[in-house]
Amino acid sequence: MRKQYLHLSASLCEKCDGPVVAGSLAVRESEITKETDIRQIGSICLACGHRYGKTTARGISRQFPPAEWKSDGRHDSC
Repeated sequence: MRKQYLHLSASLCEKCDGPVVAGSLAVRESEITKETDIRQIGSICLACGHRYGKTTARGISRQFPPAEWKSDGRHDSC
């Protein structure tokens, strides 16, 4: 029952105060196990396009509930 989950958060951009969206993917082997194989997708400001190596955006971060992310396997090497 291996499932992959998408995690998203939003915070303020250091450069323009726009919304910075950060994402990661994680895997659960079953519903009661901890997430493993956590991979950071990246962070980008939706207003000015500034990319962050690590989430260094300022202000309070809003965390969104994880969503199951089904992959069709075509982009596993990305």
